[in-house]
Amino acid sequence: MPFCYHGDVGLTFLTPSASRAMTPSIYAIATMDSKGQEIAYVAGEIRAAGANVVTVDVGAKGPPSVPPDVDRQTVLACHPRGAAAPDALDRGQAVAWMSEALVAFLLREHAAGRVAGVIGLGGSGGTALVAPAMRALPIGLPKLLVSTVASGNTAPYVGCCDVTMMYSVVDVAGINGVSRIVLGNAARAIAGMASRAAAPESPRTAIGMTMFGVTTPCVNVVRERLEQSGHECLVFHATGTGGQAMEKLVESGLIGGVLDVTTTEVADEVVGGVFPAGPARFDAILAKRIPYVLSLGALDMVNFGAKHTVPERFRERTLYVHNSEVTLMRTTPEENRRIARWIAEKLSRATAPWILLIPEGGVSAIDAPGMPFWDPAADRALFSELDAALEPTPDRQIRRLAHHVNDPAFAQALVDAYVEVSKKTTSST
Repeated sequence: MPFCYHGDVGLTFLTPSASRAMTPSIYAIATMDSKGQEIAYVAGEIRAAGANVVTVDVGAKGPPSVPPDVDRQTVLACHPRGAAAPDALDRGQAVAWMSEALVAFLLREHAAGRVAGVIGLGGSGGTALVAPAMRALPIGLPKLLVSTVASGNTAPYVGCCDVTMMYSVVDVAGINGVSRIVLGNAARAIAGMASRAAAPESPRTAIGMTMFGVTTPCVNVVRERLEQSGHECLVFHATGTGGQAMEKLVESGLIGGVLDVTTTEVADEVVGGVFPAGPARFDAILAKRIPYVLSLGALDMVNFGAKHTVPERFRERTLYVHNSEVTLMRTTPEENRRIARWIAEKLSRATAPWILLIPEGGVSAIDAPGMPFWDPAADRALFSELDAALEPTPDRQIRRLAHHVNDPAFAQALVDAYVEVSKKTTSST
């Protein structure tokens, strides 16, 4: 039974519904038809560590082996397509259905202030079921996933979020000499994370910024000048997950403005490089209506791995070996027009002010006279397509400047634009 800890007074035992209503809890999640004993053991260890806990059953088939605090019907009732249980589905479809319902359930519980942290257990199926719900929760909320697949490629489960994965060592199949230690450690870890003191609020506005090696001089100047004026700058490496991580922080309310200097991830998304932006890039920023200034940093290039990994269809293109593991490919005029349309389609939906600054002198350190990616025709195609696809208004402005992206004057123009759009955003809210 869940309890609340009251310092030296002792433990007050509560019903699950009362504990959920009164005190944020650690939600312990598993398919309790197959992992009931294991999640019950974890819940007991969490309670022994002094934390409140609620067990949640996400089994898709057989009955739970241990009674949960939250049954699967309650979770399924949150499914966006209705409460019907997926009994007629095969195992894979049932897991996917329950996973979608769990996302909605945990978001609802978190919005109500009931979630202090989340721990999940699973094999490959359980991990795939629980991970999307953890990723949907805000960054900073403790999330721990004990899994049999945590020793391999965890990127599909963690994504750009702060999900902690722990390898179960043995399968999650009973309590034994090894699982008792591993699951006990996991229980105490999530209890410790959930009991952390709240971080003091920073008096400074956090600004997200995107950077690549070829735009570093620009971003460093922008960062230094904004920090001098009292802002806190968080710089993200524009490697696909970098931009996605920045937007997750925006979504979580931890970033209050964005200077998207280096939008190179869009080139990889459109052309097929290894650092793609993902289809949702820009969406969280625009939805939050926070101050937004962007530029075209490193849109002259698509990223691949070592030179021998460049796809055959691109082998005859203009390539530049950035290092032994990264090969860059110069974008063509046609690719740049497609990139421009991709960006314009997103920006056209914005309902808050934004400013786009175009550096006509080149968009990266190697897009300059005498450098390997200098191609004025390709750049003009990018700039002109943006001009044609976007209709400027007093709140949505495109500014073409006769500077290279790494010129100090361009960096100052970015700072000035951010100050300007911040004032507009503040006055419109």
